Order: sequence, then C-alpha cells, then structure tokens
Amino acid sequence: MDNENKKIRVFTSGSFDLFHVGHLNILEKSAALGDELIVGVSTDELIEQYKGMNPVIPFEQRFRIISSLRCVTKVVKQVKLTEIAQLKKEQIDIVTIGDDWEHKYLEGLEWMKSQPDKKVIYFPYTPGVSTTSIKKCIIECTNQIVQAALQREAALDYNWKEDEKIGSSSL
Repeated sequence: MDNENKKIRVFTSGSFDLFHVGHLNILEKSAALGDELIVGVSTDELIEQYKGMNPVIPFEQRFRIISSLRCVTKVVKQVKLTEIAQLKKEQIDIVTIGDDWEHKYLEGLEWMKSQPDKKVIYFPYTPGVSTTSIKKCIIECTNQIVQAALQREAALDYNWKEDEKIGSSSL
C-alpha cells in the first residue's frame, strides 16, 4: 500500500476507570486525528503497579465499555505503559496522551518521537472532571447518599397499602 492510501493509526491508552466525559473527550479527539483509533486498556495489575491501587471497575468490564464506543476501532490489553512492541505491532502513526505525561519518561513515547513520520500529541485534561474527583465526591457525599436512601426506603415502607390492611386486620 502506498503512503497516499495508508490509513493513519492513532493509539491512546488509559485505565478508563469510572468512565466519564473526560475519557470520552480524549478518545474522540484522538479518533479525529486519524482513520483508526486503537485503545490500550490497562490491566488491573498494571494500574496497581503504577497507581498503587486497584481500579474500581474490573479490567474485563472497562475493556468492554471502551470496545462499545463508536470512535474506537480496536481495543487492546495494555500490560505495560506505552510499550514499543505494541506500537510496532499495531503500526501506530500517532500516540495521544494526557498532558500530565509531557515531562515524564515513557520508553514508547520517546521511541515514537525519534521515528520519522510518527507523532506524540499531548491533550489537556477536561477541566473539572477526573476519576479522582469522582471518587472524592463519592467519599464526601456517602453520608448524604445513605441518609437520602434510608429516608426514601422509610417513606416507601410507610406508604404500602398492604401495611394498612395488615395493621387494621390485626386489631
């Protein structure tokens, strides 16, 4: 295939835990840069290794979520961060990654930068949304969530017509 007909293959990767609009934004922006978007989904073990904690959503479910998106051509298991062998195997032309990685060393990114006709593009994160902020909100709101749920359950229990019948028939 000559260069004029070559499909541009874009690669991005991530944990994609507690999938949110920031994840969708980077995937859609990445897809817009080429003809095919290949997405690496980090395994639970890889996340534990570099973040020091397990994801909330297991790998198989995160993989399935990413696979279901229209903008994604192919999903691959990521067992190492931006691995050169995986970039070569998938014939990647462009790697996209969040701008928090811009001054961090990743062997695959350095390899991409050293290759003619290959690019690394850093995207800014979506303001106000992150998996960490969602986890923090859940922790901070837990008491309020539980109290509201208990109040709803109590109101539902109190309003059952069967309760009234049982109460009046036992008199």
